[in-house]
Amino acid sequence: MNQLQIFLPCAAGAEAYLGTEVAQITARPTLDVQCWRGGVLLQGSWRDAMQLNLHSRIAQRVLVQLFHGDYRSEQDLYRAASEVAWEIWFTPRQSIKVEVTAQHSPLSSLNFAALKIKDAVCDRFRAKSGGVRPDVDTHWPDIRIYAHLTTDTVSLYVDTSGEALFKRGWREDKGEAPLKETLAATLIAASGWTGDAEQPLYDPCCGSGTIAIEAAQIALRIAPGSLRHFAFEKMLPFQAHVWQAIKADAARAQCPPGALDKPFIFGSDVAHRMVDFAQRNAQRAGVAGAIEFRGGDALQRLPPSELAGLMIVNPPYGERIAAAGLAGSGFARQRHAVVSRGDPAQVAAVAGRELAQTEDGGEFFAQLAAHWKKHYPGWTAWVLTPDLKLPGRMRLKESRRVPMWNGPIECRLFRFDMVRGSARATPGAAAAP
Repeated sequence: MNQLQIFLPCAAGAEAYLGTEVAQITARPTLDVQCWRGGVLLQGSWRDAMQLNLHSRIAQRVLVQLFHGDYRSEQDLYRAASEVAWEIWFTPRQSIKVEVTAQHSPLSSLNFAALKIKDAVCDRFRAKSGGVRPDVDTHWPDIRIYAHLTTDTVSLYVDTSGEALFKRGWREDKGEAPLKETLAATLIAASGWTGDAEQPLYDPCCGSGTIAIEAAQIALRIAPGSLRHFAFEKMLPFQAHVWQAIKADAARAQCPPGALDKPFIFGSDVAHRMVDFAQRNAQRAGVAGAIEFRGGDALQRLPPSELAGLMIVNPPYGERIAAAGLAGSGFARQRHAVVSRGDPAQVAAVAGRELAQTEDGGEFFAQLAAHWKKHYPGWTAWVLTPDLKLPGRMRLKESRRVPMWNGPIECRLFRFDMVRGSARATPGAAAAP
């Protein structure tokens, strides 16, 4: 188990950040970690696989490659799966699920391809164990088997993670279209923030707190997988005493309770319900003391710290929620409540915010940029958006743009360096996609 081919899939655009993270976790030279499109490959040990599950913030899963070869038909897939010694990984008493992904595969049905691989696994167990074969469980399997097909090659993997790694175990309260924890960690890695208390971090559209909580766990050196279980705990190579030692090492590396004098990570959201969610999630994640959450409109909130720091924000947009100073349905509810109370000043304020709600969010983002330039000089803002023309809408010139995917949505992570002054566009401020 010391020469495993380990593949860690990740969101497109996150490969380089995952490669750096994997090298740090496994104490390997970066050159030994190969960044491919959609993931990272390395040769490692069974212990490395366990370490990566516990500590990786960016990977979606930790897969062990058991076969790679050519194929032309479904029968070739059957033969490939028949050659794998599945019996050294799990027993026929455990349930399985086979999933197939493909890129330019000539096969007409991936479901049929999955069926042939499942048949091969079960037939091998029947032959090896006197007719006993694993059951199939498509919802909560003990063991997940993955196959990836290209035009002419097939790779077979056993999944050591189980549930996807973004499921950390602390987010029980969430709103609409929550940001995945793995993507939040990628945004933080791209920003270069390392958890220094002298550089505060702030998310002005925090939702259920994902970015802030990920940042706090980084700062407090809390392993992201410390609250959950993994599929490898049910596999035959698993040794409980080795796993307990790995977890004990991770626990010793954490900052001790009470090590912080005051919070240096901040989050705010216009919906007070979401702030409550974020606070409860932070409590479960063990980082409540490092974060200060407050309610407030992103167009009105002043800097939460006297020190200039970093903003990382995934503002509501498009397929998520219509962009607005008072976001989405929360805006509508607040407007109704204010109008019902009949306070003229508040009605006027909310009506003014309603003007910011255009289809493309243009007015909102222009107002947000003006607010940042006036009140956040010296801060750096990182904004994730699918709108490639966002710098023009904000009348700002980005200093960096990073291609990144949020699920199926192609995005850009823009960096804006805040300087006091006019937010009016300068020549060439609207960069090309």
